[in-house]
Amino acid sequence: MPIASPEVYAEMFDRAKEGAFAYPAINVTSSQTLHAALRGFAEAESDGIVQVSTGGAEFLSGATIKDMVTGATAFAAYAREVAKKYPVNIALHTDHCPKDKLDSFVRPLLAVSAERVARGEDPLFQSHMWDGSAVPLEENLQIAKELLEQTSKAKVILEIEVGVVGGEEDGIVGEMNEKLYTTPADGLRTAEVLGLGENGRYITALTFGNVHGVYKPGNVKLRPEILKEIQDTVGEKYGKSKPFSLVFHGGSGSLLSEIQAAVDYGVVKMNIDTDTQYAFTRAIADHMFTNYDGVLKVDGEVGNKKAYDPRSYGKKAEESMAKRVVQACEDLRSAGKTLK
Repeated sequence: MPIASPEVYAEMFDRAKEGAFAYPAINVTSSQTLHAALRGFAEAESDGIVQVSTGGAEFLSGATIKDMVTGATAFAAYAREVAKKYPVNIALHTDHCPKDKLDSFVRPLLAVSAERVARGEDPLFQSHMWDGSAVPLEENLQIAKELLEQTSKAKVILEIEVGVVGGEEDGIVGEMNEKLYTTPADGLRTAEVLGLGENGRYITALTFGNVHGVYKPGNVKLRPEILKEIQDTVGEKYGKSKPFSLVFHGGSGSLLSEIQAAVDYGVVKMNIDTDTQYAFTRAIADHMFTNYDGVLKVDGEVGNKKAYDPRSYGKKAEESMAKRVVQACEDLRSAGKTLK
């Protein structure tokens, strides 16, 4: 199927919130990891989201080129073509973009989408994230307001973050402090500045103890009930049930009960990166250790070309990562619910 149109993408989120499920949003950095994500969604019969971070987009442009817009544009073009062969709806998203990279990443990509829409085409990406967690809330929301006007015109959904996700991702470091927990007052201010859809569609990462990367259980306290408190507070004021469509960041290592509680409270998108990275690399490591004397020319031997052909371990990596994507779909209850 083709990449999701703006209308299909909006319907995906509406169905997710109404049906209490969420879509895995899988970070990818190559054609192989993209196919692993697409394969996983197809095998789970789930629609889904694939996304690139600023670092991922830079990597996709080439290790010596390091141009985020080039990498993101090339990725979108490739994904748009190969996704046609998979029987599910896929949306393209750009992940965390801090203030100092807006002008070199999100805004140029939005300009491309605006030009495409003016020609009667779909936008290049279906959604973009503005990560304002490192700036004061008022500045965060004012930038979000300006971007929301632009994304709406380009038929793109905006993702924002209110609060701080701890840990580190692509050089963006979130401090481990009380800002890991968004407050009802933050939620009220977000609705006041951005509206609840009437000014343009956006999804919101509210934080409830989330941390990027890997952590052992007990090191970080997730409190999904915070999401319910914010939804109830804002919903009571505006007369809406679950007024925010929420995003779950930093979920690696979370208990299934915590994940599903967050989905019950309005999460419609959950970012998954660390776990799929490990699944991909774990299969390659197994291949290398198992075929040590084949991938290396040991003691003057010639090795085994079939063992060091990148396709031999690439296929295993794709399969392993795809299985982790299927698990994510099952955990988030999106399996078997494609719009196809």
